[in-house]
Amino acid sequence: MWQCVAMIKGYAGRTLEVDLAARTFVFKPLDEEIARLYIGGKGYGTRLLYDRTEAGIDPLGPENPLIFATGPLNGSVAPQSNRFAVVCKSPLTGGIGNAACGGSYAYGMKRAGIDVLVVLNRSETPVRLDIDGDNDTVEFIDASDLWGKGTYETQEILGKKKHHAVIGPAGENLVLYAGIVSNERIAGRTGVGAVMGSKKLKAVTVRGKRKLEMDDPEAFKEYTKWVREMFKEHPVLGESLKRFGTAGIVGTTQARNIIPTKNFQRGNFDQALKVSGEYMEDHELVGVKSSCIHCPVTCGRDVELEGVGRVKGPEYETVALMGPNLEIGDLKKVAEWNYLADDMGMDTISLGAVLSFTMELEERGMLESGIHFGDPAGVSELIKDVAHRSGLGDDLADGVMRMSRKYGGGEFAMHVKGLELSAYDPRGSFAQGVEYATTNRGGCHVQGASMYLESVGPLTINPQNLKLKAEIPVAQQNLASAINSMVLCIFTTYGMIPKQIHDLRPDSFAHKALSFALENSGPLFLKAMQMKGKPMLWWEKWLTYITGTPLSGGHLQEIGGRVFNLERMYNLREGVDASTDTLPPRMLNESTFKGMESGHPLDQLLPRYYRNRGWDENGVPTAQTLERLQVAV
Repeated sequence: MWQCVAMIKGYAGRTLEVDLAARTFVFKPLDEEIARLYIGGKGYGTRLLYDRTEAGIDPLGPENPLIFATGPLNGSVAPQSNRFAVVCKSPLTGGIGNAACGGSYAYGMKRAGIDVLVVLNRSETPVRLDIDGDNDTVEFIDASDLWGKGTYETQEILGKKKHHAVIGPAGENLVLYAGIVSNERIAGRTGVGAVMGSKKLKAVTVRGKRKLEMDDPEAFKEYTKWVREMFKEHPVLGESLKRFGTAGIVGTTQARNIIPTKNFQRGNFDQALKVSGEYMEDHELVGVKSSCIHCPVTCGRDVELEGVGRVKGPEYETVALMGPNLEIGDLKKVAEWNYLADDMGMDTISLGAVLSFTMELEERGMLESGIHFGDPAGVSELIKDVAHRSGLGDDLADGVMRMSRKYGGGEFAMHVKGLELSAYDPRGSFAQGVEYATTNRGGCHVQGASMYLESVGPLTINPQNLKLKAEIPVAQQNLASAINSMVLCIFTTYGMIPKQIHDLRPDSFAHKALSFALENSGPLFLKAMQMKGKPMLWWEKWLTYITGTPLSGGHLQEIGGRVFNLERMYNLREGVDASTDTLPPRMLNESTFKGMESGHPLDQLLPRYYRNRGWDENGVPTAQTLERLQVAV
């Protein structure tokens, strides 16, 4: 049996490399220098991808490694800690590809004594991996019997006593926004499932009984008890997410005029509340709420689907992009499409954007698709066609960017860098717009979630002036990069704003004073976030108790900045440069607010963002920035 004890606590101390073509595997020691600099998860995976690949590789070719990576908190009982990251070159964007996923697979990897799994080359025939961490074995098992099956049936066949990461027909058929599924959760973005499908890898199963070693297990245990109590009392983590799931935000985005409607033509929809979390609780919830392993938040919903039974209900992004964005106010139809997408193994954000783009092409007479805004007819069938690349679905499977090149409509193709926008209209959330434009993987909100500090959270600022709009994205992107390297759920950041602030009335003097101070903090905001000292928040303390290395919020900003800049250097190497740091023309040129002459003022904010990042006017990290952050390129 492999004997490797990491010097840094919290790690299994080894990686596993699997060659699908040669049917070989090898365990290797964890690179502890990379772990110290990048923690794990997305950070460790990005470092491996940069170092082990040449520029210009085919994302769907055998030379693109598929990297599953955990972090030091995975395998513990810390709330919201059991997620894994997947890293590869994205077939959708041609740049850095990554996605995170809940479920139980990350827990299984750490129990198997594996920090990172690197899948190399390509199998000639469908295959699945069965990894036994206790006996250090990897079985290459023919998966022809599973090929073509949905993600739910596949996992049912593989059994509930093990931990799985699987793809569905969308991944098998190389849909460019296919994802990887664990339980009912999905690593959805950037097409990681298509990369897995290109390798003919249907599933990875992991099991083991190894325990996580910590530097101070008693302190970790006691502090985790406190965190669980804090989560229980928190208005978001302990109340709204428990009651309404993420769809509880529909009312807020509707009120703020930023819920995507009719392919982002508007920011509000008269039937929005019929697809809200509150409506789901009152009319569709079947009394069961779900969560990832060891998470007390239970943000998952269970709804009843005719002919299927109980299934996972749709989350906010799905509700918004397959509801209002298609001008559909029928929660049952949205739940049906969500189930289909999950079973086929597809990102619902990209899928919703592709469907709305197709509907607008149809409305303008640029494409005959048979689907129309406000009408659910034909959508379910088209979703299946996308997953199987059948008929018109073959074009939709390539995403909005490539569709616009074929059919036209680039001015209303809602993507950044090829990744379709998530469900927050940046014309009513300027910092979020900067984040969309500059996030390395494309138009995504969970690589920073700037909108929470400016427009949808409890302590909001004016979302439509220029104050703090180039500073918030830097700090939030850095924090998210660190969290995705631990690997934690991004929802843990809800707890950064304590209950006391949530309880303040918006019209109170205290609330107004705090909002004013935040909005006018300018460069001081970044300096405050980057200060190094004692750990203040739970993830810093958890890392300190587990690894034995004292860490603070400033350290996480530094580590996150290191990860973010390495991603940037990877993109630049692949030709994804500053010309892609933009927003869809609709966002820049069309207004959805009275008094706004145009759209998002990105041209005024981007130079300031570059300066805050330590990049030159062309969006390239300076030599001093790379040296300061210890980014070797």
